[in-house]
Amino acid sequence: MKPFPKIHDLYVGRVVLGTVALVWAVLAGLDVMLGLVSEFGDIGKGKYGLSEAFVYMALSIPRRLYYLFPYAAVIGSLMGLGQLAATSELTALRALGLSRRRLGLAVAGALALLTAAMVFNGESIAPWTQQRADALKSAAKSGNTVAAQYSGLWAREGETILSAVGGQEVMRNGDRFLELNDVKLFEFAPDGHLRSLAHARIAEHRPGGWLLRDVTRNYFDERSVRQVTVPEERWESQLDAAALSAGTERPRYLSAMSLRAAIEYRERNQLDASEFEEHYWGRWFYPINVLALCLAAVPFAFGTLRSGGMGKRLFIGIVFALVFWQLQTQAVGLAKVIKLDFRIAYLAPTLVMLGVSYFLFKRRSG
Repeated sequence: MKPFPKIHDLYVGRVVLGTVALVWAVLAGLDVMLGLVSEFGDIGKGKYGLSEAFVYMALSIPRRLYYLFPYAAVIGSLMGLGQLAATSELTALRALGLSRRRLGLAVAGALALLTAAMVFNGESIAPWTQQRADALKSAAKSGNTVAAQYSGLWAREGETILSAVGGQEVMRNGDRFLELNDVKLFEFAPDGHLRSLAHARIAEHRPGGWLLRDVTRNYFDERSVRQVTVPEERWESQLDAAALSAGTERPRYLSAMSLRAAIEYRERNQLDASEFEEHYWGRWFYPINVLALCLAAVPFAFGTLRSGGMGKRLFIGIVFALVFWQLQTQAVGLAKVIKLDFRIAYLAPTLVMLGVSYFLFKRRSG
């Protein structure tokens, strides 16, 4: 194979990137408009007004771009190749000796740049801006200066179960920490009986553990109950703010690092981590799925290049992509039910799709 990329590869890549960007912008614009309309229902609650709604939607754009990119990549790739086919440029490139495989590689190379950017966005920018957006909305509606608000928290750390009526991530004097209100700590013995019950007015997460304030603890001895009241008490625990926050946030909005921390916390405490594993492995397979799906859709852009029917091939290619996403969604859901490894659930539909695409590629090349 000739060195990659050549000038014709760059030309094909530029056309594909242009159509992908156009489709992406249209999809993102529609999604933002629909999202803004849904925010109108919250306007007027507390100090949440129209300007706050616009800022909230602006901060949510990186997350929306991340989730819309696979659809934009498939549709834009097909439209870009269709544009080249309609102007007979694909025919000219084929006459110069470029194989369909080389053209597919040019498309994949161009999309790999955007995919890498979206992976970076999904692991850094999108989670951060979404947290800021949620913080702004929560603070405006409640009137409190918080980064996030939670209610009805339950967590387990070893033989201790934590319950909190509510909590918030507080920004105070330049320091950000998780603060829980009306906290109860149920400490159990290895044989299952309740050893102590502590009630704290506030629990603040600090380096190395938690600081409990205004604590009343009841010790349940074999034949008596002792009560101890202290103004402050340290709770040495591996339960960190990230793991606790991950349990209250939507997993699909978390980064892979936060998802990994949440999985380790749940596995350490014998809790169900399947929802977090589902999204964690979805992060890893995101770039694989995008590139594989675009490569699989490339054969639908070909056919008899001198003939029409590009609209039909575009429609079939989009349907093919939607069928793949639906197949993968069902496979992941089935894996969750039967306790199958999520890596298999994500990989199997991709291999099936690439197999079908390879068959079509070989048949059209014949």
